Amino acid sequence: MKMKTPHRVKPHANVRLSHVSSNETGKYKSQQAANADLEKHRARLDQLQELLAAESKHAVLVVLQGMDTAGKDGTIRHIFTGVNPQGCDVTPFKVPTPLEARHDFLWRAHNAVPPHGKIGIFNRSHYEDVLVTRVHKLISDKEAMARMEEIVRFEDMLVRNGVVILKFFLHISHKEQTHRLKERLSTPDKHWKMSEADFAERRFWPDYQKAYEDVLSRTSRKHAPWFIVPSDHKWYRNVVISEVMVEALRSLKMKYPQPNFDITKIRIR
Repeated sequence: MKMKTPHRVKPHANVRLSHVSSNETGKYKSQQAANADLEKHRARLDQLQELLAAESKHAVLVVLQGMDTAGKDGTIRHIFTGVNPQGCDVTPFKVPTPLEARHDFLWRAHNAVPPHGKIGIFNRSHYEDVLVTRVHKLISDKEAMARMEEIVRFEDMLVRNGVVILKFFLHISHKEQTHRLKERLSTPDKHWKMSEADFAERRFWPDYQKAYEDVLSRTSRKHAPWFIVPSDHKWYRNVVISEVMVEALRSLKMKYPQPNFDITKIRIR
């Protein structure tokens, strides 16, 4: 899968998030210009989703990861607002349920992988099991590395079975997270989105940055790439992800299937 975007993480790259801007806007000089392209991408994505469903030879799995307030919900709302809801499923990954905890860590992820013809979105994902668990010392560094190897093999198996995997790390700065949390605190309509954990986890910011660096370095592959998306500007985040999705779906060179009967013989009376 070839991509023109500069935000793709090359396989086995040594990622240092402190060296990657969270504030850049690429070729765009204004939000207005980016929003115009976003509208084009959304319209094209709607067409490609219909083609994906009709051909039904591939599935698309979109993985969204990032620190609290990075914009996972906003990404889903802004990019997928025009697609057919019947062709798109969103799965949030929270603390494992008692049943999920009794299985291997990939069980719940595999269970939520979209079937051919559909787009599946993971709001957080199987990567939580090498991020949160590692930062809070629920697993050792050695176990985290072993799990990352298992994830690479798992994703390879999915790709070989027709699943297109696009993984996006929504990269925001600590300063921007501070701003967004303060904004939520001052907006009563956004209080429902908050929890004490949002503030408690900020203490572990350096640990999460290191854990993400390892994930991005060790699990970005040609068949299942990571994209580090600068997300301090929400509008730039949206246009980057929508462009990658359109490009990935177009590269499948999908075609509408032929009818299994002779259309020329149909007479409507």
